[in-house]
Amino acid sequence: MRSRRRPALLAVMGLTAGLLLSTPQPASAANLIKNPGFETAGTGDMPYCWSKSGWGDNDFSFTTTADAHSGTKAMKVELTRRVSGDRKALVTESTACAPVVTVGKQYDLGLWYKSTTPDTSLTLFRHDTTAGWQYWTDLKTLEPAGAWTQASVRTPAVPAGTDRISWGVSVYGTGSATTDDYTMDQVADPVPDPVCTGTPAECANGRWDVLPTKNPVRSMHSVVLNNGKVLLIAGSGNSEEQFKAGTFTSAVYNPATGTYKVVPTPKDMFCAGHVQLQDGRVLVMSGNKGYPTADGTIGYQGYKDSYIFDPVSETYSKTNDMNDGHWYPSATALGNGDVISFGGLKEDSTGSVTAELWSDAQQKWLPTWQVNQTWSYWGLYPSMILMQDGRLFYSGSHTFGNNIPGTGSAIYDYDANTITQTPGLQKKDERDQSASVLLPPAQDQKVLTLGGGNIDSNPDANRLTDVIDLKTANPAYVAGPPIPQGTVDLGNGKVAQTGTQGKMYVSAVLLPDGKVLETGGALHNRADPVFESSIYDPASNTFDPVAADPQARGYHSSSFLLPDGRVMSTGDNPGNGTWNHNVSIYTPPYLLKGARPAITSVIDTEWTYGDTQRITVDRPIAKAELIRPAAVTHSSDPNQRFVDLPLSVDGNNVDLNVTSNPNMAPPGWYMLFAVDANGVPSVAKWVHLQGPSALSATDASAHVHSFADDLQGKVTEPGKKRTSQKVSPIVSGCDRHYGSINVCVPTAFPAEVKKTTAARCAWLKSNDYGRLKVNGKDDPLRLDRNKDGVACGKKDLTRR
Repeated sequence: MRSRRRPALLAVMGLTAGLLLSTPQPASAANLIKNPGFETAGTGDMPYCWSKSGWGDNDFSFTTTADAHSGTKAMKVELTRRVSGDRKALVTESTACAPVVTVGKQYDLGLWYKSTTPDTSLTLFRHDTTAGWQYWTDLKTLEPAGAWTQASVRTPAVPAGTDRISWGVSVYGTGSATTDDYTMDQVADPVPDPVCTGTPAECANGRWDVLPTKNPVRSMHSVVLNNGKVLLIAGSGNSEEQFKAGTFTSAVYNPATGTYKVVPTPKDMFCAGHVQLQDGRVLVMSGNKGYPTADGTIGYQGYKDSYIFDPVSETYSKTNDMNDGHWYPSATALGNGDVISFGGLKEDSTGSVTAELWSDAQQKWLPTWQVNQTWSYWGLYPSMILMQDGRLFYSGSHTFGNNIPGTGSAIYDYDANTITQTPGLQKKDERDQSASVLLPPAQDQKVLTLGGGNIDSNPDANRLTDVIDLKTANPAYVAGPPIPQGTVDLGNGKVAQTGTQGKMYVSAVLLPDGKVLETGGALHNRADPVFESSIYDPASNTFDPVAADPQARGYHSSSFLLPDGRVMSTGDNPGNGTWNHNVSIYTPPYLLKGARPAITSVIDTEWTYGDTQRITVDRPIAKAELIRPAAVTHSSDPNQRFVDLPLSVDGNNVDLNVTSNPNMAPPGWYMLFAVDANGVPSVAKWVHLQGPSALSATDASAHVHSFADDLQGKVTEPGKKRTSQKVSPIVSGCDRHYGSINVCVPTAFPAEVKKTTAARCAWLKSNDYGRLKVNGKDDPLRLDRNKDGVACGKKDLTRR
């Protein structure tokens, strides 16, 4: 009997599942199940090719009963007492009994059942040719039924390395499920080959278009709103002149019309935090209270103010203050609708060690004493990703300089108030403005971290990628494939990248076909843009180079998914203080394969956890998912997630099984995509997933993976209470002795630039820095050799 193997979340939390084009064929047609009606006796007390399975503390029975749907026998599994775990009758995991499957194919599963409990699910296991038998997924919850009822569902595509599967019905609450007449049929391939609607190159690699209308504001924050528009926040836009003038801006972009509306912005939200609340409004926290002094003795300062943006009125309204200032804070939506925030700089330029918690119920920031505190400094924009059990994974992606001490990544347990380091992150102190993303589907609980650099030491940015599986008992990063190389502009035009050159300022965007677009970036601190884009496939752990954005997308750039399946990219703020107002739109290859499927109706746009929701489609599809809309800045969007919706279908009616775990999909508005077998997505429909009903569920933990619960890394308990952590005033990597506050002369030049006045000045000239005034009497980079107050003048370059 399997005693410790646990299924993954409730049945609705399965991996990618496809649409049943029709109900499963009868057993006589192509049934792959042996002894589907339990009519043939086996050795012992179970029918031939069926085995007992389960785990946990419960009282149970397995009975071969005469109360059958057809024939003379059926299988009844009953729990009379349950503290934890489940019991299930499974197809025997053997070469004689477990059906053979083909990698990449899908299978229609069906059965007849009666049930006295809602706590059931159809559970799958798969045989890996290397690792052996292992849990695969839960696909469907069976509603209670007093009379014989048919259930059917389609599996995800069979993963690589799988040669057989086993499945059955799990019972994880008191009550019984009686099942009979199992069927399993391989799905035919009815979808015709795609027809290319672009050039061959476009159909292979997609296409970038630069929009004719420029972004009117210097936006570095991009939030996709639940009406399909995009909020672009600039604040002062990293311009001290606009800051001194009190000119703070935002714009709302409408993709349907290609137009922008500039909206009044009450404070300098430059480098704030932001996240969508569950009602669709946007919480914007902190921002820039003040720029550094010209001599660099005082750094950036964060204010305590917080605002909410309303997509309907397109206006900001003030909330209560945070407890600290937080310039560059994190913002993570939790399963109950609350928001937790860490890091950033305080009003005095020191690092905030105060965790902040926004209460969705009270619509305010809670006082410090009501929030668990570790008094740890997490840095700037620390990437904090919500795990399926409510803990937070700090991926190691952050902004500016070195990572936190230790391994550079960690799991934070808010309830226990402990931090446990996780190992394996490569070059943890060169992941400045790397990107991290929870890979599709969220049920897999894998995180990809890619690229990065370090503005303090300013090495060539790297090509590193790392993947961590948070379902394992002791999660650790493992190295992934390197980011493909493109071209880099070092000041004299584009040249091919060489050696280990990669990029920082990376954008990573979840796509509705279950892949990830990575795009944009630069080789050094606010300099040397890299032109490269590729699509990462989580299933194969590979990158496929695609068309590159023709626009430079380095510091303060953003890329994000639009509801129509395209990707929008904005911004670039190099060290010379200029701003790129051009906007690029990427059309992925999946939109050049011919007609798109369409969701013709959504029966109900108000969803609750554990529901079955019905949509209709105009033609067969292979999968459907919810994608949380972007709220991205500085390569960081820790709330981005792709949640699979296992499907059951009757003709063009598709029933979607919604996750019962609010930590898997925090409450809020989501884009609902339907995707055909060629990976072509529909235009998204907006649905609203609510939290309160989910929180009343008493058994949501029954089908959570046994994962990350055997951590062996260093565990840190709450430290001594303190006010802040000292942070260097040059934390942004800019030497303020030169030029205006808008200009970023690097504190460390790229390694290939010789440490001479001539070489440094040549580099500054090639990057269009222009005339640089020397601030004060110090000249740490030796750029003003004749001490006339102007750096890199003609006499500074004359040999003496």
